[in-house]
Amino acid sequence: MRTGENIFKRKDGRWEARYHRGRSASGGILYGYCYGKTYTEAKQNVEYAKRNFVNTETHNAVPEQKRLGWYCDSWLQMNRLRLRDSTYIKYQGFLDHHINPFFGNLLPAEISSQTVSSFSDLLLETKGLSLKTVRDILSVLNAIFRYITKHSPNLMGVVEVVYPAAVRSEIRVLTVEEQQTLTAYLLKDLDLCKFGILLALLTGVRIGELCALRWDHILLDSKLLRVDASMQRMKNLSPDAGTKTVVVIGAPKSQSSIRTIPMPDYLVELCRKLRPSDPEAFILTGTAASYMEPRAVQRKFAKYAENCGLENVTVHTCRHTFATRCIEAGFEIKSLSEIMGHANVSITMNRYVHCSMNLKRKNMEKVQWPGIG
Repeated sequence: MRTGENIFKRKDGRWEARYHRGRSASGGILYGYCYGKTYTEAKQNVEYAKRNFVNTETHNAVPEQKRLGWYCDSWLQMNRLRLRDSTYIKYQGFLDHHINPFFGNLLPAEISSQTVSSFSDLLLETKGLSLKTVRDILSVLNAIFRYITKHSPNLMGVVEVVYPAAVRSEIRVLTVEEQQTLTAYLLKDLDLCKFGILLALLTGVRIGELCALRWDHILLDSKLLRVDASMQRMKNLSPDAGTKTVVVIGAPKSQSSIRTIPMPDYLVELCRKLRPSDPEAFILTGTAASYMEPRAVQRKFAKYAENCGLENVTVHTCRHTFATRCIEAGFEIKSLSEIMGHANVSITMNRYVHCSMNLKRKNMEKVQWPGIG
C-alpha cells in the first residue's frame, strides 16, 4: 500500500482503491471501492469517483435507498446465466473500471441526461477509449437504467443515453496482388500454421474458430469444413484459480456461427497432404495434446506480413479479404452470409464487403444510360 493512500494490490492481481463515501445512520464510515489493472488506473478511477461524489453530507446511507452500484451488481447477477462467460467478464470490466467509479455512489434519482453526457465525454476524451468501447459501455448503462425503471418505476426520472455517432472507418482488405504475394509466401515451406492462415484466407473463418479447429472437423470425402467451436483467452472465473486467465474452447460467437463451409478442391488436396494420423489433432499443431492460441497466431501472422511487405494487417484481414473476393466473383449474398456465420445478410454487406474500384468500374459500365451513346 502506498503511504497515505488506501490503494493496494489484491491477490487476484488487480489494484483496489478505497475512499470515504459517507457515514451510516449509526455513524460508522462507509467506503467506496474502485479497481484497476494498474496502480495508476485504480488511482485515476477513485479520483473520478471522489469528484463525482460532490456533497458527502447529502449521501449519508439511507437503508431503503440503494445506490446505482447496488443495481449494477443486481443487474449483472440477474443476467449471469444467459450470458456467455466472455460477455459476463466484459460487462464486469465495464462496471468495475468505468460505470461504478463514476455512478456507483449516486442514487438513481440523482442521475440525469447531462450526467450521462459528461460520463460519455470522460470516456472518450479523458480515458481515450475507442468509439466502439464507449458505445458498448453506454449500452450496458442503458440496460441497467431500464432494469431500474422496470422494477422501481418511480425511482429515477427519464434519462436519455445519447450514443456518440459511429464513424465508419476504412477496413483493410488485401488487394489481389497482395493476396497473391501472401499466398505464395505461405505455400513456400508450408507448415501447419501457414496452412491455417491459408485456410482462413480461403474460408473466412475467425481466428478463434481457426485455433479451435481439429482435423476431424474437415470432412474430406464431402469436401466440407465444420465450424462448431471457438478458442479465446479470458479471465479465470474459478474462485480458487491459480492463474489470472485461462484458455477456453467453447461454443462460437453465436448460433449462426455454427456452420458448414464447402471447401474448394485445391484446399481439399492440401488437407489430404497435411492431415495427421490423429483425427482429434488441432489443425494448427497436428497434435491433440497441444494447441496454438489466438495471440500466438497473431504474432506468427505479423511476422509473415512483415516478410511480405504488408502493412496494417491482422489475421482478421483474411476474413475481410475472403468476403470481398467472393463478392467480386459474383457470390450469392445469402450463401456468403451463411458461410461467414452471420445472423443476417446486412451484417455481411455492411461490415465485410469492400468492393474494389475495378468491380465498381465494371458495374458502372453495365448500365445503359438513355440518350448516351
